[in-house]
Amino acid sequence: MTDLKTLEVWFVTGSQHLYGEETLKQVASNSKTIADSLNADEQMPVKIIYKPTVKTAEEIYSICQEANREEKCIGLITWMHTFSPAKMWIAGLKILNKPMLHLHTQFNRDIPWSTIDMDFMNLNQSAHGDREFGFIMTRMRLNRKVVVGHWQDRQSIARICNWIRSAAGWNDWQQAKFARFGDNMRNVAVTEGDKVEAEIKFGYSVNTYGVGDLVEVINAVKESEITALIEEYHASYNIAPALQKGGAQESSLYDAAKIELGIQSFLEEGGFKGFTTTFEDLHGMKQLPGIAAQRLMAKGYGFSGEGDWKTAALVRAMKVMGSGQAGGTSFMEDYTYHFNPDNPMVLGAHMLEICETIADGKPSCEIHPLGIGGKADPVRLVFNSGPGPAINASVIDMGNRFRLLVNEVVSVAPIAGLPNLPVARVLWKPYPDMNTGCAAWILAGGAHHTSYSQNISAEQMEDFAGMAEIEYVLINNDTRLYQFKNELRWNEMFYAR
Repeated sequence: MTDLKTLEVWFVTGSQHLYGEETLKQVASNSKTIADSLNADEQMPVKIIYKPTVKTAEEIYSICQEANREEKCIGLITWMHTFSPAKMWIAGLKILNKPMLHLHTQFNRDIPWSTIDMDFMNLNQSAHGDREFGFIMTRMRLNRKVVVGHWQDRQSIARICNWIRSAAGWNDWQQAKFARFGDNMRNVAVTEGDKVEAEIKFGYSVNTYGVGDLVEVINAVKESEITALIEEYHASYNIAPALQKGGAQESSLYDAAKIELGIQSFLEEGGFKGFTTTFEDLHGMKQLPGIAAQRLMAKGYGFSGEGDWKTAALVRAMKVMGSGQAGGTSFMEDYTYHFNPDNPMVLGAHMLEICETIADGKPSCEIHPLGIGGKADPVRLVFNSGPGPAINASVIDMGNRFRLLVNEVVSVAPIAGLPNLPVARVLWKPYPDMNTGCAAWILAGGAHHTSYSQNISAEQMEDFAGMAEIEYVLINNDTRLYQFKNELRWNEMFYAR
C-alpha cells in the first residue's frame, strides 16, 4: 500500500506587485504560517509544502509546470491572500494536470473592529481576490474543490484532508496496471467496458493474462514460503478442524497458500496494483482463489470477480484513499434481500472474496464446496462485518461516458446467526430507504459489484469523480425518485454534448 506521507500537496498563494514589498513580505509570512499549520495537523495524510507567493503570469506558469513534473506532488491548494488579477492565471491553469483545491479563507478569523483601516483591508482581500480567481476557473470550465472557512477551523481542515485522500487515490491510478486472469464472465453486460477509453480517461491500463501463465508462477513457489504462510494462517485465524494438521482437507490449505503466494509473486513482478479472476477460467488451478483474493485485498491490492476490472480498479483507489484510517474497503456484491417491512435490509457477500479489513472480530478459515467452477472445494475466510455508516460505489460504462454511482448505507449487525452461510458477509440498509435506494440504483444502471467502504465518504467520491471529470450520481437520505429520475435525464442531455 502507498505510504501517503511520501506524497506532497503544494500550498500556493496568489498576489501581485501592486501592494509593495512590505505587504508581499506579510503575505509570504502568513501563507507559510497556514501551510506549516496544515502540515503539522495530526489529520493531515500527506506533506503540505509551502511555495513562494506567485505574483506574475510567468511565476504562475512556472509553478504549474513544476507541479506537473514532480511525481510526489498530487495536487495544489491555492489561496488569494490579496487581489490576484486572474488573467495572470490563464496560461498556468491551461497546462496544470494536477487536482486543485481552492481554499477560500483569510489569515485573520475576526475583523479587528477598533483598529481596522485601509492597509488592513488591502492586505486581507481574500473575500475579494478569491472571487476573481474563482471566476477564471469557472470561465475556463475547470473542475476544482472549493473549501470555505477559516484555516484553523476543524471542519475546514477535515474537508481539506478528505480532498487530499481523493487526490491520492486519483494519483495512484496514473500509470497503474491491473491484470485479468481469464476473461469476463460469459454473457454478463455490466462488468464489460471500454478498456481503451478507461486508460485515456483514468490513466490505468487493463490487460488479460492467461491462467496458464499464472499457474507456472504458482507451481514455482518454494515449499519454505508455503510452510511460513500456513503458519501465518494459523496465527491469524480460527482454522477449521478439517484444515488443521492431520485434518481431512489439510492439503487444501496448502494449495490455497500456494495460490496466494503465486498470485502475489505475479503481481509484484509485473508491478500490478490489482487483479480479477473468474470461476469460468481456472485451467490448471486446483481451486478458485478465495483466501488469496481476501488477503491480497487486505494488503492493498484491488480485486473483483468475474473479470470486472472497473470494480477492481475502484477498490484499489478507495483503499489508497482510506490508507491509515480505521475501517476497511472491500469488493462487494448485493447478494440477497431481507424484505421484512419492519426491518428491510440487503445481505452483501460474494462466493468467497470479501476483504478481511471489514471483519468484525477474528475471521474463521474454513473450507466448503462451491457449486460452480468445477474445481476442488476452496478455502476462504468467513466473518461478519460490523455496524456503522458505509458507502457502496460502482463505476459504470454508459457507452458515451463513465458514471460513478454512490449509495450511502448504514451497516447493521446480523439479527440472527448464519450457521450455514459459509462466506464473509455484510448486512446494510440503503439510504433513504430500502425501496427507494434499490430503485434508484437500478434506474442509474448500477452494477451488482461494488466497492464497499467503511472509511470513505460520499463527498470524497464526488471529489474523485471531479478529478476524473466523469459523471457522479449520489443516492442518499435526501434522494426522491421523481427528482432522481430528472437528474438522470438532465445528465443525459449534459453528456450528449
